Amino acid sequence: MACILALDAGGTKTLLAIADPQGAVTTLRSGPSLDPTSGTDWPGLLREMVAPVIVQKGLQAAVMGMPFHDELKVLSQKQNTVAAECLPCPVLVQNDVRVAFDGAFAGTGGVLVLAGTGSMAWASLNKAGDPHFRIGGWGDSFGDEGSAYWIGRESLALVGRGLDRRNETKTFADAVLSEMSLRPDELIDWVYALENRRSSIAAIARITGRLAEAGDKDAQTILDHACDRLVEHADAATRLLDTSAPMRWSYAGGVFDNSYVLNGVRDRIGSEPLIPVLPPIGGALLRCAQQAGWNADHTFIEGLSVSLNAAFQSL
Repeated sequence: MACILALDAGGTKTLLAIADPQGAVTTLRSGPSLDPTSGTDWPGLLREMVAPVIVQKGLQAAVMGMPFHDELKVLSQKQNTVAAECLPCPVLVQNDVRVAFDGAFAGTGGVLVLAGTGSMAWASLNKAGDPHFRIGGWGDSFGDEGSAYWIGRESLALVGRGLDRRNETKTFADAVLSEMSLRPDELIDWVYALENRRSSIAAIARITGRLAEAGDKDAQTILDHACDRLVEHADAATRLLDTSAPMRWSYAGGVFDNSYVLNGVRDRIGSEPLIPVLPPIGGALLRCAQQAGWNADHTFIEGLSVSLNAAFQSL
């Protein structure tokens, strides 16, 4: 039976999905991150992830959303090569934020603000010949403002200052350490022993998010600054689109699972977001169906949405 394969590789985990021409998802699997900045073993991990499905009969096309694709030239070439070697069908490798954009707007245009392990905005009017703009995404060394990694790093910095009594954030520091099951003297050892520092520090954003939702003022201050930075991405994207129409925006990434952040960005932009039509893995499947020449119409998209929601429940 004819089928397509999609992959969405973020900074924390990777999703792989297979779908049929009706938009029914027949396989949904989760695997480790393929973030090339966190280790050199990503080609092997990618091969392991697709190995069980390369014998799938009728595989017509694949789309892979990969971190840093089209950002680092040498890496992008390697991602293209490894992906092509992995599968017995045409493969299109895209930036992981591009497939998130494709999912959120499902063929229409606007501004996608992504805040996962990293952060970026992606914008296009998405009509024939329209350019696509990428804003931010400079990486954790000097960018990714408002991302989970950025929030986690800012949280750790505030914890350190609180423990040293350089400010009045000892209560916040104690709360974060309690959530991490660490004593103050164990924190620096924990950080420098991390195998994947980027994803582990990004995970602290969930702690800060819970504290903010519970009313912790220091946690809220960190998330307020994150919202400010994310809205900067959205504003820059809107200017690049150069349209007089009101900004149509959506969101993706785990940071937006936090109501304080989602509401904060919404209030700063001044308009309600479009709820993503499809998640990023759905965007990769939609793009893949188009690559395969399938009729990826409204009925296909609706079927894909329903099927993906059911698949996520059993993942």
